[in-house]
Amino acid sequence: MVEIKTPAEIEAMAEAGKVVAAALAAVGSHAAVGVSLRELDEIARTVIDGSGATSAFLGYRPSFAPTPFPAVICTSVNDAIVHGIPDGYRLRDGDLLSVDCGVLLDGWAGDAAVSLTVGRPRPADLALIATAQAALEAAIALCVPGGRLGDLGHAIARTGRAAGCGTIEEFGGHGIGRAMHEDPHVPNRGRPGRGLTLRPGLVLAIEPMFTAGGADGHVTAADGWTLCSTDGSRAAHVEHTVAVTDDGPRVLTRR
Repeated sequence: MVEIKTPAEIEAMAEAGKVVAAALAAVGSHAAVGVSLRELDEIARTVIDGSGATSAFLGYRPSFAPTPFPAVICTSVNDAIVHGIPDGYRLRDGDLLSVDCGVLLDGWAGDAAVSLTVGRPRPADLALIATAQAALEAAIALCVPGGRLGDLGHAIARTGRAAGCGTIEEFGGHGIGRAMHEDPHVPNRGRPGRGLTLRPGLVLAIEPMFTAGGADGHVTAADGWTLCSTDGSRAAHVEHTVAVTDDGPRVLTRR
């Protein structure tokens, strides 16, 4: 069931969004050559705990997962698209890192992701991240009353295809509110003018994820969580929590 939020509830979600933005900013500022993914997770934990929030990721176990998620952020490196588990891997010069974070604050969720480069960036990685960010901004701009859910997926897919990127169809964005994952599913492909009509009070987590090699689909790593590109090419993942309002889209997780 798709739940519509009141203006007061959207304000409460914006507070959760501030915590997510702060955690991602802290992680991004510490993501450097030699820093371990587990250290980045501890940095995010410190921000979340200090804000009086709790992690929406820690202990989360969807139907596809073999075990509960053991961390407060997802850290996906190079060919990992999403759901990477923070471990002892130490970042190397030229790595492409995607970080996803979700929190619960006073009963409301926020969810966002960023992609960034470590050390000396590869131009191709910067272009891939820019494409993902452009797709996200294009979808956000369409979060207006009377729009259709298919418009968002179409804008995301069109942006990725124009840059020669691959996508994964099974995973995408989602509704968000009292729980991190609510209806509706927000696919990264769609037909314009089709799907759910957007109404004021609808809040969506929109998350383009692209692979550089152009191949669609994914393979799942041995940990049962991490989704990787099928061709070994690098991946980027970005996300914001966005409210549809009478005044246009409101991004709740932008710093």
